[in-house]
Amino acid sequence: MQRGRGWRASANAAILLAVAGCGGGRGQTAPPVTLRFWAFGREGEVVEALVPDFERAHPGINVRVEQIPFTAAHEKLLTSVVGRAAPDIAQLGNTWVPELVALRALVPLDSLLARSRAIARSDYFDGIWDTNIIDGATWGVPWYVDTRVIFYRSDILASAGFPAAPRTWREWREALTRVRARAGGHRYGILLPINEWAQPVILGLASGAPLLRDDDTYGDFSEPRFRAAFAFYTGLFRDSLAAPVSNVQIANLYQSFGNGEFAMFISGPWDVGECLRRLPPSLQGRWTTAPIPAPDPSDTTTPGTSLAGGSSLVVFKGSPHPDSAWAFIEYLSGPAQQSRFYALSGDLPPRQSAWEDSALRTNSYARAFRRQLQFVRATPKIPEWDEITTLLADQAEAAVRGGVPPDSALAVLDREVDRALEKRRWMRGRMHHDTAATS
Repeated sequence: MQRGRGWRASANAAILLAVAGCGGGRGQTAPPVTLRFWAFGREGEVVEALVPDFERAHPGINVRVEQIPFTAAHEKLLTSVVGRAAPDIAQLGNTWVPELVALRALVPLDSLLARSRAIARSDYFDGIWDTNIIDGATWGVPWYVDTRVIFYRSDILASAGFPAAPRTWREWREALTRVRARAGGHRYGILLPINEWAQPVILGLASGAPLLRDDDTYGDFSEPRFRAAFAFYTGLFRDSLAAPVSNVQIANLYQSFGNGEFAMFISGPWDVGECLRRLPPSLQGRWTTAPIPAPDPSDTTTPGTSLAGGSSLVVFKGSPHPDSAWAFIEYLSGPAQQSRFYALSGDLPPRQSAWEDSALRTNSYARAFRRQLQFVRATPKIPEWDEITTLLADQAEAAVRGGVPPDSALAVLDREVDRALEKRRWMRGRMHHDTAATS
């Protein structure tokens, strides 16, 4: 009897301990969560200022921001995925999204977006949002946007008879011709660094060229619309309207622009701040920005299409805290936080409602970007795109400097792109074969 009572007492104590250990007590709280957030470059420095408000609103979640230089970001991301050491959340350049999707490293966000009250798809610029949609699924939420517009010396164009920016390619070429003639051949109309791929691609996008064909498995640069855009591009060099130099040959872009060595260049939002800082006070008010002109000579109201760029926020598949990671993305995506982030970084917000902030609404230089962001398009969303841009830059330089006829350069480009996409064609063929075999 004594042994029986002792056994029952021990059993009851064990049960009570087990219940307490399982969180049965009402005063128990979940252990705090620590999120790892990888942010790159300047963004990694300034985003720290937004974290405290989030942590105050979410007492159980801590965010550890890990700043990584842009030069090391791509390799570090791939290494972390292979080594299963990826962060919970990362800032991801839009052209990197397809590669991480192909590696099956990211969490699809459609179900989270469907029940989110903080992120309104309709509030985002369409072309920017589209950069995150691959094979019908959404893999990232735009964090900040980038597109390219024209920076131009308004005083030089006005003296050449263009008090406003050109709106069509015909006007654009005429303005460049007049600028060149008025300076007696001692000034170029525009700087288009011949080792950069963005400018000919922007002209191709503005023309409606697809760039690739057959489910992005073959090059399509000899297609008539891109061919016309490339002819316009190379013609600017042929007629000495564009400076035949690479970006490494320009010792100081802002000094050359300020000296009037060229009247225009194409760039992104980061150069607004650079021009404000680096151009002398005497030139402030004598330069501004404008959307890319349209190829159609009869369309003077709609800009040409430009690149849809920037960075998005993604959740990695191995994250042990996906719900907390999503809560942080929702927080950073709020219009108020995007306005604060713009004030800290100068990065343009992807949500149109954030543009109602007075700092953006009254910024005359940002006006062209807002207009352009309504007319942007994603480049082909495939992992091989970065390799293709290198091939394109090489052939553009061959056509400008090497004396290769433009059509011949594009034919070579298509052949090289086809080789670069050989594995993609094989994988697509294998996928279709497997699908047919199981149906």
